[in-house]
Amino acid sequence: MFRRLRALIIKELLANLRDRKSRVILIVPPVIQLFIFSFAATQEVKNQTLAVLNLDRGRPALTLVQDFAAAATFRDLIYLQRAEDIPDIIDREQAIAVLWIPEDFSRNLEAGRAAQASFILDGRKTNSAQIVQGYALRILTTYRSQLTAARQPGGVSLATRNWFNPNLDFRWYTVPSLVCILTTVIGLLVTGLSIAREREMGTFEQLLVSPLHPLEILIGKALPALLIAMIEGALIVVVGVFILQVPFNGSLSLLFASMAVFLLAIIGIGLFVSSLSMTQQQAVLGAFMFLVPAVILSGFASPIENMPDWLQTISYGNPLRYFMTIVRGVFLKNVSGEIIWTQTWPMALIACGTLSAATWLFKKRME
Repeated sequence: MFRRLRALIIKELLANLRDRKSRVILIVPPVIQLFIFSFAATQEVKNQTLAVLNLDRGRPALTLVQDFAAAATFRDLIYLQRAEDIPDIIDREQAIAVLWIPEDFSRNLEAGRAAQASFILDGRKTNSAQIVQGYALRILTTYRSQLTAARQPGGVSLATRNWFNPNLDFRWYTVPSLVCILTTVIGLLVTGLSIAREREMGTFEQLLVSPLHPLEILIGKALPALLIAMIEGALIVVVGVFILQVPFNGSLSLLFASMAVFLLAIIGIGLFVSSLSMTQQQAVLGAFMFLVPAVILSGFASPIENMPDWLQTISYGNPLRYFMTIVRGVFLKNVSGEIIWTQTWPMALIACGTLSAATWLFKKRME
């Protein structure tokens, strides 16, 4: 049995690695995607244009404008002369927001009265507008505290500290998530194409008449995919840590142990899709039919807690949900083995389910 398995495993590895195009596809695109998504898949909002309508020429109003101009969020400022210019500049998307300071702003502050300023946002860019609004509130809070300190020296100040990501560098959040997503893509594609490639090349019948048992064929297809995906995952981790400078605070052995369990669950899905597909094109489409919902339900783009209850229930069957938690925790928090185990055993159950389903379907298609 082991000799037959070894021969099939070597054959699968050669099929994936002998062809130069296959080697390039397995190595180059994941690395390129890691670099692109690390900088592009971000919820940070920078280098935006802010329009300013300052009808008050007093020092407090000028100080507020300078605080907004000094923020990294805003690269360019457009100065308006009248309120009638606001609709046009928002309609043309020349600025994401308008800071409107009325004539009595400085006078009210100097008299100890409440002073109001308007911040008008482009609601068509919902996500960016909400983030810019948060930045604006932070600038106003700092401005207010400076005014209070100037009037009452020695007052109370609030010191803010961000745990696990002190500078709120969004790459520290994105790169660990990309380790999960790109490893998923590799595991799905390698296994998804394996059986479909045999059918398309006409060698599937040779496997059927060989001494190999159907279960042995699946094991021989799964183990090379597991090895290739683990190596690719290690490469992505190395690039993320040493080139993109994302800190790695946890246990490397626990990370790869959980990655192996996760990949077994993904390989089961890939083998199921491959058994169902007659061509490699169908296998790729089937793999992406799983990949897109899995990424959405993993908590990468939006927190799972914000989803409806029925979607949260469905996400419990998504192995990417658990692996995402593990990788982020290992990279940034140095989570304990106990916490990793609480996220690993659900993936082991999912792996048993997906591999069993793939075995059943493969036997069914061979009848």
